[in-house]
Amino acid sequence: MNRTNKTLCFLSLLTLSLSAQAARLTLQQCEHLNSDHPEKAKRYLMCLDGNIELLERERKTWVTKLVMDTENLQKETGNSQLLPIIQRSFINQERYMEDACRWRYLKQMPNATMAAKIYKRCKIEFIKQHTQELQADFTLQ
Repeated sequence: MNRTNKTLCFLSLLTLSLSAQAARLTLQQCEHLNSDHPEKAKRYLMCLDGNIELLERERKTWVTKLVMDTENLQKETGNSQLLPIIQRSFINQERYMEDACRWRYLKQMPNATMAAKIYKRCKIEFIKQHTQELQADFTLQ
């Protein structure tokens, strides 16, 4: 059974890696749409929303993988302290990203278009950073 779990983990990791690479390749280039013209600004914001959605999907995939790996580790070792800490870190990360981007948004008000651009670009950068952290293997071997 242990060997089966390792094989399934390896296949899951391979699938996640391929899907993460595919998601990265499909991010749209939005900068050419960046404009103060209301119609172009709307298209730019929609483009950024599409990228946020793709990045968020990739991030959630890595979160799910980490939770599943931790649950398996918990079953094998009996260490029940790890999973609650990991789950709390996800909640705290989510709050931090939201607040860090929100104050940047509010700083740009009353220019709502500029504020929305700043907020969405902030969100994109934070999601990218968090995904990279989730992918990093900090264990010593």
